[in-house]
Amino acid sequence: MAGINGRALHYVFKDPNRKLSTFFYKNVLGMKILRHEEFSEGCEAACNGPYANRWSKSMIGYGPEDKHFVVELTYNYPIKSYKKGNDFIGITIKSKEVLERAKAANWPILAGNVLEAPGGYKFFIKDEPQPSDRDPIEKVTIACSSLAKSLDYWNGILGLTVFEKSEKSATVGFKANEAKLELHEIDEPIDRAEAYGRIAFSCPFEQQLLVDEKIRKSNNKILTPLLYLDTPGKKTVRVIILADPNDHEICFVEDEGFRELSQVDEGSDALLERYLAKDNQ
Repeated sequence: MAGINGRALHYVFKDPNRKLSTFFYKNVLGMKILRHEEFSEGCEAACNGPYANRWSKSMIGYGPEDKHFVVELTYNYPIKSYKKGNDFIGITIKSKEVLERAKAANWPILAGNVLEAPGGYKFFIKDEPQPSDRDPIEKVTIACSSLAKSLDYWNGILGLTVFEKSEKSATVGFKANEAKLELHEIDEPIDRAEAYGRIAFSCPFEQQLLVDEKIRKSNNKILTPLLYLDTPGKKTVRVIILADPNDHEICFVEDEGFRELSQVDEGSDALLERYLAKDNQ
């Protein structure tokens, strides 16, 4: 069976504090607001979690989504906290400049140069100059209960390349020059609780059918079958949502439509600021 030509896109967090999160990602991590979108009701593919309420999405990163792995913050208007499980471990960023900004902003730097975003999401910061020729986000680390079973899924079924492997962890990805996914085996059941996230990749429109076929043939989970999602005023794209052996959510979105949808919106920063001002009223 042919392989999937995937591209790493973003990781989705549920955001409990939109104002503080905006400060952290912009002023501490040094990311930019790439686009901001408001929705009047819940997402058909549960992008904002199992909630039917009004919500927003902010895409934040070090550069355009065409060439950078970014963070997606979903904000559910009535919800101010989410119980965190042990499923998400952290995101690794190479940037001593982040540590400098954290000190200047009096943001706590934990042992091992770890920063904690609102919601308890951890960022592991490498104390090295931030690269200018590539994305400083190196990998996303998630927990698994069996490294062997996870590799059977991510490498054996989805076809991600294994770039590094040890007894308890493995780093996989579609391309060497993109952010990777690190699978780390822990000695306890995986608890996704309420704050569970989602990792997203793209692949060509035609290959979404291949993803669907691979998952069905292997009797693994499809959470949302192939579905077209609308974004107000922007491109409609097709997605399929999966779950790996530990129920980590995975989105495969069509690459052609997503490249159009994900163009940087220069007015997004000002738009988000207007909504933040309304939050305080």
